[in-house]
Amino acid sequence: MQCVECVRGARSRVISGRALLAGSPPYVTYTLIAANVGVWAAGLVLSLLAGSGAGVVSGGSLAGIGGLFGPAVAAGQWWRLVTAGFLHSGFLHLAFNMAALFVFGPPLENRLGRSRFAALYLASLLAGSLGALVISPNQLTVGASGAIFGLLGAIIVGQRAAGINARASGMIPLLIINLVFTVAVPGISIGGHLGGLAGGFGCGAILFNRRLGGRNSTLGLLACLAVAAACFVAALEVAALGRAPFR
Repeated sequence: MQCVECVRGARSRVISGRALLAGSPPYVTYTLIAANVGVWAAGLVLSLLAGSGAGVVSGGSLAGIGGLFGPAVAAGQWWRLVTAGFLHSGFLHLAFNMAALFVFGPPLENRLGRSRFAALYLASLLAGSLGALVISPNQLTVGASGAIFGLLGAIIVGQRAAGINARASGMIPLLIINLVFTVAVPGISIGGHLGGLAGGFGCGAILFNRRLGGRNSTLGLLACLAVAAACFVAALEVAALGRAPFR
C-alpha cells in the first residue's frame, strides 16, 4: 500500500533520472570522431590520387607531415604535437579508437560539460605527445590512443569520487588489459599511452574535485588548460633536448 503523494514523488524522480541520463547531445565527442574520420579519409584520398594503395593500410600520406616525430618538432613543427592525435596508421587503428571515444566520450561530456570535456581531451592528447617524445622521440607516432587513455583515467577518478568501485564497474580490469596490450604488442607507443593516462588522471582529479570540478567550474577549466599548456611546453623542451637533423 502506498499513498498518492509517495507514488507521485517516485514518478517524478524516475522522470528526472531519465532526463539526467539523456542530457544534451555530446557534440564535442561527435565532432572529435568526425574530425578523426575526416582526416583519415582525406589522407586515404590523397594516397589514392598519388597512385599508392598503401594508404588503406598506412592511413595515407598525412602521417608523414603531421605525425609526431621528435626531430621535426625540434625543427619548429610544433603542430605535430596536436595533429598526431588525429592521424591513424590504418582503418582498424581508427575504428578501435573511435569506438572507444564513442563509449567513453558521451558520459564524460554530459557530466563535465562541453568546454571542460574538450579541455580534458586536449590535455590528455598533449600529455600523450609528451610521453611519446620522452620514451620514443625518433619514432613516428600517430593516433588518438593517448587521449583515449586520458578519458579512461578520468572516468576511473570520477567513479572513485562518486563512491563507485572502479574494479566492480570494470574500468580497472579494462585499463589493465589495455596496459598489457600496450607493453606486449610491438609498434604501440608506450609513452603515448602512459602519458595520456597520466594526463587524464591529473585532469580528472581536478575536474571531479568538489571545489574545482563540475559543469560550471571555471577554475576546473582553467586548470585543465594549464595542464595542456604545461605539457605542450614540456614536449617542446624534450624535443629540443633530443634535437637531431631533420629535413
